[in-house]
Amino acid sequence: MISKSDNPKVLYGVLLGLAILAPLAIYPVFLMKVLCFALFASAFNLLLGYVGLLSFGHAAFLATGGYITGHILTQWGLSTELGIIFGTLAATALGYIFGKLAIRRQGIYFAMITLALAQLVFFLFVQAPFTGGENGLQGIPRGNLFGLISLQDNLSMYYFVLAIFIFGFALIQRTIHSPFGQVLKAIRENEPRAISLGYDVDKYKLLAFTLSAGLAGLAGSTKSVVFQLASLTDAHWHMSGEVVLMTLLGGVGTLFGPVVGAATVVSLQNYLAQGPLGSWVTVILGLIFVICVLAFRSGIVGEIQKFMRKNFE
Repeated sequence: MISKSDNPKVLYGVLLGLAILAPLAIYPVFLMKVLCFALFASAFNLLLGYVGLLSFGHAAFLATGGYITGHILTQWGLSTELGIIFGTLAATALGYIFGKLAIRRQGIYFAMITLALAQLVFFLFVQAPFTGGENGLQGIPRGNLFGLISLQDNLSMYYFVLAIFIFGFALIQRTIHSPFGQVLKAIRENEPRAISLGYDVDKYKLLAFTLSAGLAGLAGSTKSVVFQLASLTDAHWHMSGEVVLMTLLGGVGTLFGPVVGAATVVSLQNYLAQGPLGSWVTVILGLIFVICVLAFRSGIVGEIQKFMRKNFE
């Protein structure tokens, strides 16, 4: 008989098995895109769902990771794993700077500051010579993993991306279930109470913001290697809005919500772009967002969890 504490382990095992076998049935490049955006949305959810901070500037970290990794791989000739590490570190450093500037503000003021800072980064990437401007940074080499495994093969690249996603997801899972994560939840629920208990709230917020930015950068670095391209699309404010949609659609404050939301949005974009409604993708996603906010306020995963608790516990 499986105890309740073993249920998550069983679930994780089943999901891992499905992820390993998925390329046998689904195009690996599409799966890699889903994993990259799932990591991006999970990183954003760490900030919004567990700290209660709404950032409109997370596209800056996604793009920074992608551009820095692309530049290092094309110009410096370093290995793929080092390129991704440097891109992630650059996004983490940028997140720390953003956090120091924005973290003392709350609500709409915090959101607007992050949006303004992200737009500064966007215009920097437009003008910087190493980004390729509106053409993007093209021809990023996938290279070889540890100098042994060629990542030109989509199947090999998929399992590399899967390993990166599992690392990022496990880090988020461990963070939110740690004492640090419990303090973040306390700040989200009642910040004055957390302050009265002696916690340095700004320090915790800054750490969470920096970690979220670093993981978003990791997603961007990985995405640039997968598609061998880093473009201004990743830095645009539309991308910051898109990750909000993914998180809300899947379920804010749930572990798997952003993954489900990212998979749903990417699947819809891919399906609609191939049909006669290709020019209406943004409108359709906007309608889905409105319906979700009005009818499924807890998101897909949140509503499923509420149904399970109501009927089976």
